[in-house]
Amino acid sequence: MVALRILGIVLLVLLQRDADSACPEELNPLSLEPPRIVEEYGMEVKVNCTSTFEDHDMIYWRVGNKSFPPVVDEMFVDQSVLLSDWNVGAECKIKLNDSHECSKELEITVYKNPEVISSVKFVQATPEETRYELKCDVVNVAPVQNLTVRFYKNDQLNGTSSFNDTTKTPVNETSVLTFNISTGREEVRIRCEAQLDLGPGGPQLPVISKTYNVSAHYAPELKNDTEDIFLLEDDDVTLTCEAEGNPLPVFHWTYNGVAMLESASSLNITRVNDSATYTCTATNDVGNTSKQFHVHVIKMSMEVAPAAMPTPEAATPPADDCPLTMTPSEIVVRFGDPASVNCSTSATDAVGMGWEAPVGGTGFKSPPVVTWNVEQLKDFTVPSCYISLNVLDEHGNTKQCQKSPNVTLYKTPDTVSVSAVHPGPMVEGTDYQLKCDISSVAPAGSLTVKWYRGNETVFADRIVSSIKTPQDVSSKLNITTKREYNGSIFRCKAELQLGPNGPEFPPSETSAPYTAVVHYKPFIKACPSNIARVEHKFSMDKLPCPAEGNPPPTVQWFYEDKQISSSKPLRRSDSGKYTAVVQNSLGSSNFSVQITVEYEPFFDCNKTYEVEVNAILQTKCEPKGLPVPTLAWFKDGKSMDSSQHWKKHDSGKYLLRATNKHGQAEHTMHVDILYAPEFKEGNSTKEVTLGENVTLDCSAEGNPSPVISWKFSSVANVKEATERRQITITVTEATSTTSVFSCVATNKVGTVTRSVTLQMKDKSSGIPMPVVVGLLIILVIIIILLLLVLLKQQKKKGQYNFVPDSAKDGSSVPMTTISEGVTA
Repeated sequence: MVALRILGIVLLVLLQRDADSACPEELNPLSLEPPRIVEEYGMEVKVNCTSTFEDHDMIYWRVGNKSFPPVVDEMFVDQSVLLSDWNVGAECKIKLNDSHECSKELEITVYKNPEVISSVKFVQATPEETRYELKCDVVNVAPVQNLTVRFYKNDQLNGTSSFNDTTKTPVNETSVLTFNISTGREEVRIRCEAQLDLGPGGPQLPVISKTYNVSAHYAPELKNDTEDIFLLEDDDVTLTCEAEGNPLPVFHWTYNGVAMLESASSLNITRVNDSATYTCTATNDVGNTSKQFHVHVIKMSMEVAPAAMPTPEAATPPADDCPLTMTPSEIVVRFGDPASVNCSTSATDAVGMGWEAPVGGTGFKSPPVVTWNVEQLKDFTVPSCYISLNVLDEHGNTKQCQKSPNVTLYKTPDTVSVSAVHPGPMVEGTDYQLKCDISSVAPAGSLTVKWYRGNETVFADRIVSSIKTPQDVSSKLNITTKREYNGSIFRCKAELQLGPNGPEFPPSETSAPYTAVVHYKPFIKACPSNIARVEHKFSMDKLPCPAEGNPPPTVQWFYEDKQISSSKPLRRSDSGKYTAVVQNSLGSSNFSVQITVEYEPFFDCNKTYEVEVNAILQTKCEPKGLPVPTLAWFKDGKSMDSSQHWKKHDSGKYLLRATNKHGQAEHTMHVDILYAPEFKEGNSTKEVTLGENVTLDCSAEGNPSPVISWKFSSVANVKEATERRQITITVTEATSTTSVFSCVATNKVGTVTRSVTLQMKDKSSGIPMPVVVGLLIILVIIIILLLLVLLKQQKKKGQYNFVPDSAKDGSSVPMTTISEGVTA
């Protein structure tokens, strides 16, 4: 497989030697390990890039806009990538040769696990169901398109929310779900969870909100809807409207149909003189119900005969041996409510029996049953039932004994309130005490004080007391103060735990809320160290990282050690490190953030660019913008590759389009393809006859348009003439045997030369000029030779003039010319 891959790359290089440098995925020799990164913002990861193609020029990494040093003669290169940019990109690149390159991009997902802040709100209640709204604020999460918010009801999935925002930087999102709870008395648990679903490598556990226990609202309910009460004239009575409901009902009273001002669940009436009907109406947001109290006043006096009252000297047997039975044996009575206990005996020798009590005593009665009955029990003295038997003890006295029922008279507190033991605000990190004051409660020994922070129980305190009568008690809550407690609601609830014979719902009273004020040193909450924002649309006071502190802190921003206005919009040149100094009376803290001011693309380019034919455009028109824009080239509406090798016909108008997430920009430019001059014709030879007029033309193509010139020997009969891009040479009455004329075309790309040779030919015979010249030379030689021969022959005959040589003796011999034909 490796051999096939290498062969494919070789074929790729060979087949694309004159084509563009695209690298098909199936022939890409690069592989990454790991191929995908999922990591939290700010972390650093290491990636290895390996090539299956060994014969390459170099291999290197490019992270963001930075290229790292290349590696030569190696098949792998590793790289550390710091995930401090939400739009970080990384790719491994391999240069196969001078014109071909392949790359492999690393798939990177940078995330920020969120925080969840939740709240629940009652919406509506009907007799059939109650509607609550659970709001989940998901704070500082990225990438939000991978976020799922799930809602649970009693641990069962009840709904989900997802988000379509494609931004990569942290955002805040809110999701709300409505829960419908059917009428019932049981509480329902609701919560939400935020989960980034990023697959392997991402966070696997959801961020869970607080769990809320909510219940259905229901209309008030009364144990009975009418009650008859019998009183003696001038007695006091308390009418109690025991109504349950959720939420707790409010009460309204009427007297014989006329509205009263009382709004409590109990109505105290003193010195009743006349019979009347009192109506209590309990109301909440679901409904209402009413109860009528028919008060009957008995206007008569009754006397109880004191006969047969036991004497103090009568013997009293132990209670265990006393033949008395209490029915019921134990009662729990609310202060002011009626109470009744029957005292009976099975003894056959009983003389009489009765009740001793501050209220409800009976005097001495005939057996077997006497009843203690109180319309309003307000005395905490326990009554006792006694009996006299017709039996004498060893001392001769009438036997007597007594028993008491187990009576618990309880009274709910008049007031329950929360206050600070030491006034003033709480300070973070210090110990603090809250006190719950409970007034006039009985029996205090049955009292449990529950402390709440919000809806959470944080402490339960059992009061220790043996006193049965009402008393004031208190409970204290010790707190180690945290900043999270600022604004928290603290409450205490006094609850009487009266045992199995007590009310089905323990009677309780809850304090008014106490709002904690916690002072703490300021800080910046949940802010990333790098933030990207858009030019002119962001100032430092819009940073999604509010300063927290109590007292509220002041915030001063500094840039390059100079204080700046936090409301001034930032420009692209303002990218950099900003430092906030956050201060209040408890101290100060510093926080720094790297702000990247992003902006939409724009071009700052020339309108015309030049490039030589078969070359790559070196000086490119690169758009500016942040994030770095993607650039697309178009010609005649069609997309093209700007890294191509340019051809002569590629000159023309091009549209450049730059795009990033903030916008788009376009630029129209003209690309001028330059190439060296080219002649339409090559070197040539032209024959002319002697005295003929000759015209020579020279023109060439090129970009820029070439400069044309002729090179030749300067003679009078040669003239130059220029017409447009063409220079013409005219030779008048050609005389030379052979002449060479050179045409030179020059522009900034190069110079080319073309030669034209003129050759003479005989005008009559048409014999070529060289032949004619050769014959003339031979003829001249022949003529010269003939003249020499004739001259020699002429010396052999004709008249002679002799000049005698000197005689031996030195004298001259005289010579006389003889006429032709005369022999000497």
